[in-house]
Amino acid sequence: MDEQSGPVTLQVYCRVEVLVTDPRAVTERAVAELRAADVDWSTEEDDLDTASAELRADLATSLAGVVDISRLVEGVSGVEFRGGHCWTEPGAPRDGFLRS
Repeated sequence: MDEQSGPVTLQVYCRVEVLVTDPRAVTERAVAELRAADVDWSTEEDDLDTASAELRADLATSLAGVVDISRLVEGVSGVEFRGGHCWTEPGAPRDGFLRS
């Protein structure tokens, strides 16, 4: 491969499958991180208690909130994480995301 004179932007597409064996632990971690976040609740549509209750009621949203996709390339020399998107949905993978 020819060496480039400058940085090169590459797209990395990921799908990660997890088995949640303790849903309560996941939702409580998400709530704890929400409580620790520097959120100005006066500018939000809801309050901390409402947002916490929503996390406890939605495992997928809770898991998405605690997953840190920036760590996928952490420690890889010559690679800088520039952004990304993490989402969760219940059920089987969407069409186009084949199971490996």
